Amino acid sequence: MKFESILEEANGFGRYQIALVMLLAIPRVTLPCHFLFNNFIAAIPSHHCDISGLDADAILGNLSQEEKLTVSIPAHEDGSPASCHMFSHPQFHLLSNLSSLPEFVQCQNGWEYDNSTFGRTLATQFDLVCDKKGLAQASGTIFFVGVMIGAVFFGVISDKYGRKNVLLLSYILSIVFSAASAVSSTFIMFATLRFLTGFALTGITNISYVLSVEWVDTKHRTFVGVFGSLSWVVGNMLLAGFAYLVTDWRMLIITVSTPLLLAVATWWWIPESARWLIANNKPDTAYKYLEKCAVYNKKQDFMSKIKPETLLNVVNVDNPDHSYTYLDLFKTPHLRRLALFTGIVWYGVSSTYYGISLNITGFGLDPFLTHFIYAAIELPAKILIYFCLNKVGRRLCQAGTLILTGFCILINIIMPTEYWTFRTVIAVLGKGLSEASFTTLFLYTTELFPTVIRQNGLGYTSFMARLAASIAPLIMLLEDVPEMIFCSLAILSGAIAWLLPETSNTRLPETIEDIEGE
Repeated sequence: MKFESILEEANGFGRYQIALVMLLAIPRVTLPCHFLFNNFIAAIPSHHCDISGLDADAILGNLSQEEKLTVSIPAHEDGSPASCHMFSHPQFHLLSNLSSLPEFVQCQNGWEYDNSTFGRTLATQFDLVCDKKGLAQASGTIFFVGVMIGAVFFGVISDKYGRKNVLLLSYILSIVFSAASAVSSTFIMFATLRFLTGFALTGITNISYVLSVEWVDTKHRTFVGVFGSLSWVVGNMLLAGFAYLVTDWRMLIITVSTPLLLAVATWWWIPESARWLIANNKPDTAYKYLEKCAVYNKKQDFMSKIKPETLLNVVNVDNPDHSYTYLDLFKTPHLRRLALFTGIVWYGVSSTYYGISLNITGFGLDPFLTHFIYAAIELPAKILIYFCLNKVGRRLCQAGTLILTGFCILINIIMPTEYWTFRTVIAVLGKGLSEASFTTLFLYTTELFPTVIRQNGLGYTSFMARLAASIAPLIMLLEDVPEMIFCSLAILSGAIAWLLPETSNTRLPETIEDIEGE
C-alpha cells in the first residue's frame, strides 16, 4: 500500500485538507505585499531643490513661489523644475525672459517633494534622490538577496526538522524583522532588516505550499496547488489598496505584516506532514495525524485497519537516519539532470515575472491602478491554468506559458510607444501568463522532487528564482536592453521546461530511488 492509497481511504481532500489550506492561506496573503511593495515604499516622487531658505532674502521674499522657482531652479524642456540642480545665485533676468548662461550647482539645502501621489517613502525619508536614487531601488534587491539565502536555509532545516516547527520559526522571525524595519532610523538599518525579513519570509513561501500538497491525494494536487495560491492574488490586489490608503512607508509595512500575527495564533491547528514523519522513521506520530485526519473527514473506521508499524512499509527508505543536503540533489544522474533543468526554469520564470511586475510606471498610467490590474489579471490566469494542467499536463503548460510570455514582451519591444493602449494590454496579458507559469512551476517542482529531499529541492530552485528576482531591478536600470533580456530568458527557460518529465496523475516520489528507477 502506498501513501496515496491511505490518503484516499481517509478522504484525501476532505474537511481536514480544506481547513489546512485555509489556515496556510493566512500568512501567504502578506507575501506578495512584501515581495512587491518596493514599487511604493521606494517610489521617487517629483522633486526639486529646497529653496525655502530664500525667504530670508529681502528681495526674494517679495516674490511668489512660482517666481522663486523660476529664478532659483533651471527648468526642463516641458517647464518642470530640474530635480537635482539649482542656480548658483538667483537669475532675475529669467522673469523678463532674457537669455543668459547661468551657472548650475547641486542642491544646497535638500529637496522639496511632490506628495500628491506618494506620501512619505524611502526616497523622501532618507533623501535617496539624484546621485543616491539607486539606493531606493536597491532596497528591493537587498530584500530578494535575503529571500535567496533564506531559501537555502529553510530548505535544509525543514527537511531535517520537519515542516511545522520550522514554519513557526519563519512566522516569528518575519514578524520581528518586519516590525523592526518599520522603525528604522537610517537607510543602512532599514536595508539590513529588509534583508532579514526576506530571509524569514522564505520559510512561509516554500513550507506552506509543500505542506498543503503533501496532505492531499493525487487527483486533488492540481486543485490545491493552483487554488491554494489564490491567497497570493488576494494579497497582491490588497497591496494596491493598502498603498493608496496608507501613504507612509512605515505604516504600510506594519499594515501588510498584520496577518502574520493571526498566523501564529492558528499555527497550533496545523499538522506536521505525515509523509515526512514516515520518511524520517516516526510512524507513531504520523499515525496520530492520519487518525485525526480520518476522524475529521468522518473516515475513522479505516484507521482501525492500520497499525503504526505498518506505515514504515508505505515508504521504503534504505537509511531513514540519513540527513539529506543540497549535495544529494547532484549525486545521482537523473536527480542531477532534474535539478539543473528546474533551476534554469525557475530563474527564467522569476526574472520574467518580476521584470514585468516591477514596471508599473512604464505605461504612463496611475501606479496604483496599474498594480491592481497586474494583480487582478492573475485570477483568470490561475483559473485558466487549472483547467490546462488537468487537460494537457504540467510540461506543456510550463513551456507554453513561458514562451508566450516571451512573445508578449517581444511584441512590446517592436511596438511603437504611441500605441500605449495596445502595449498596456499586451503587458497585462504577459503578466497573466507569467503568473500562470509561476503557479505551474510551484506545483510541478513539488511533484518532481521526492519527499526525503523535497524541501531541499524547492529551496534550491527558490534560490535560483530569488537570484533572478534580485538581479531584475538592476537589469531595469539599464537603457533599452531590459525587455530584450527578459524576453530571451522567458523563451529559453520555456524550451528547457520541455525537457522535464510529466508528473500529471502520478504519485509523489518518496525517495531518491523512486527518481533514479524511472
